[in-house]
Amino acid sequence: MPAEIHVFRCLQDNIGALIHDPQTGACAAIDAPEEAPILAALKETGWRLTDILVTHRHADHVQGIPALKDRFGCRVVAPQKAGAEVPGVDAFVREGDTVKVGELAAHVWETPGHCRDHVSLWFAGDRALFSGDTLFTLGCGRVMESSYAEMWHSLQRLAALPGEARVYSGHDYVRSNAKFALAADPGNEALKRRVEEAEAAAAANRFLVPSTIADEKATNPFLRAGEPALAASVGKSGADAGTVFAALREWKNSFR
Repeated sequence: MPAEIHVFRCLQDNIGALIHDPQTGACAAIDAPEEAPILAALKETGWRLTDILVTHRHADHVQGIPALKDRFGCRVVAPQKAGAEVPGVDAFVREGDTVKVGELAAHVWETPGHCRDHVSLWFAGDRALFSGDTLFTLGCGRVMESSYAEMWHSLQRLAALPGEARVYSGHDYVRSNAKFALAADPGNEALKRRVEEAEAAAAANRFLVPSTIADEKATNPFLRAGEPALAASVGKSGADAGTVFAALREWKNSFR
């Protein structure tokens, strides 16, 4: 039976996500930014929390864990490289591991760039990617603890997934990402349509999560660093895609 996935807001701009196995009743929260919205989502769906799968150790992704674990006794699975910085961990995972939520199985991919311990979770059977703060709708995470080359490699890896793969990111930065994307890639007609969609979603108090890999490859400037138009926009015509990506990310860091 296919996974059931429910997304909702946490904190100011985090995206919470629950993935539920209807066959066994198992249910995992992807990260735990905040207890109250997760409890509300569980009440709305009627699911019971059995697991928390952590993408990385930053506080806005783990601070809800202690209260949720105390309430539900759920299993907490976290990246091995995060170590003791994630509270209440029951199991650590690393590159190549598989983590199960009931009968649902996720491949663990180490995707450093935003931080050294970051992992993404690929539920291949359900074509669902939980990318945390690596890949966002129309954007990518700020490079904080790793090199631009590592982040570019992580993004390329995710971009190689099937086009229909749904991308569940850890934040809703769509409108600010759209503003930058238009500045970097103004001739992209698919992007212009995507921005219109984002504005309509915001007006209706919705957000564009999940996206798809195909949509991101067509509209996300950070996945399009190999395109001549993006190289030209950062004054790097003829440069390799990794160099263009680094220039784009530096530009985004100071973009207003």
